[in-house]
Amino acid sequence: MKEAVYIGPNPSSKPDLAELVQRVALGDQDAFAALYDSVASPVHGVVRSVLRDRAQSEEVAQEVLVEVWRTAPRYRPDRGTPVNWILTLAHRRAVDRVRSVEAAAAREHKAALLDRLPEYDHVTEQVEARLEREQVRRCLRTLTDLQKQAVTLAYYRGLTYRQVAETLALPLGTVKTRLRDGLVRLRDCLGVTV
Repeated sequence: MKEAVYIGPNPSSKPDLAELVQRVALGDQDAFAALYDSVASPVHGVVRSVLRDRAQSEEVAQEVLVEVWRTAPRYRPDRGTPVNWILTLAHRRAVDRVRSVEAAAAREHKAALLDRLPEYDHVTEQVEARLEREQVRRCLRTLTDLQKQAVTLAYYRGLTYRQVAETLALPLGTVKTRLRDGLVRLRDCLGVTV
């Protein structure tokens, strides 16, 4: 039986990752493929230990390896081995994903709480309406008796100007004048700007 003859580097030896990262930094796709084959499994393992979710782990591991491709020129051998650098990127990216998911869940929870709040505060609305009624009553007391009668008939009982004139046995023009003068006084008293 013949012995197998290998051309190129010894297949049983592990690739030199520092050299591969240097070549990846220069854009060598073959070097990246070799680096990928060497570190993909440990990267996935680190990410999976943080995330626990298989689909997200695969996605984040892929993002890490793309980041290695893009940021290989920034690798500094004096700060650690290529494996440590890559696994640190993986751990950081996985932690970022956990934080992102937690923040999204917190936002959704907060939004759900806000959806349950009433659109307005009933108590505030009731207090404001009561204060407005009291102010209108106070301002109505500043009108003359004839103005107050005309305004009350027209706006509280819903009578037309002609019906007010008939009820008070006054000419229509007189009723219109009293109503106009009464409404001007009310506007001034209530502080309404036109």
